[in-house]
Amino acid sequence: MSLSKEEKLTLVTKYGKNEKDSGTSEVQIAILTERINQLTGHFESHKKDHASRRGLMQLVGKRRRLLDYLASKNIERYRTIIKELNIRK
Repeated sequence: MSLSKEEKLTLVTKYGKNEKDSGTSEVQIAILTERINQLTGHFESHKKDHASRRGLMQLVGKRRRLLDYLASKNIERYRTIIKELNIRK
């Protein structure tokens, strides 16, 4: 299940520079993290949903690439987003 417009808007306003800034790495990472958390909850009750599990692995990989990019460009922004979203590495 995808995020609603309201949920995305709250993430964009919290992590972006303004309410229309959806392209920065922090916003994209926050949106992917929210989707990953939703899918993780989905798998607690649907253990054999392997098609969605593949999609989850793709989302995790995309978030990892974005985090690596952010770490190479600005390590302080990387550390703050890791701390705020409780992503461990």
